[in-house]
Amino acid sequence: MIQKVIKSDEEWQKILTPEQYRVARGKGTERPFSGEYCEAHDPGIYACVCCGTELFESTTKFESGTGWPSFTEPIEEDRIRLEKDYSYGMFRVEVLCNVCDAHLGHVFNDGPPPNGMRYCLNSVSLVLKRTADSE
Repeated sequence: MIQKVIKSDEEWQKILTPEQYRVARGKGTERPFSGEYCEAHDPGIYACVCCGTELFESTTKFESGTGWPSFTEPIEEDRIRLEKDYSYGMFRVEVLCNVCDAHLGHVFNDGPPPNGMRYCLNSVSLVLKRTADSE
């Protein structure tokens, strides 16, 4: 069972950088090709920048050419939550951390096999927990 992390906006602002807060708590988007993990290839686990929940394995990361880190699947389905997003006059599916409700990015059905999914995420919403292999 997932234990939710709930903090006030003031608490989030104290622990996150302004850009992390804007994107993860305010549902913003970082500029394409600007994120720390866009072209990262280090082995490890990508976790939520807000609560530390482990979300995606580096082995599922792929080069999508979109300008944001992309993954084929989460570590476990219950680590993330999907919501319909009608912002900016279009329909997309938003990806959120299921523990603290941080905005991570969006998911699209144009990814590679085996499942065809592309979880297109903001680097600033993530932190890479590198494994010993990358040190």
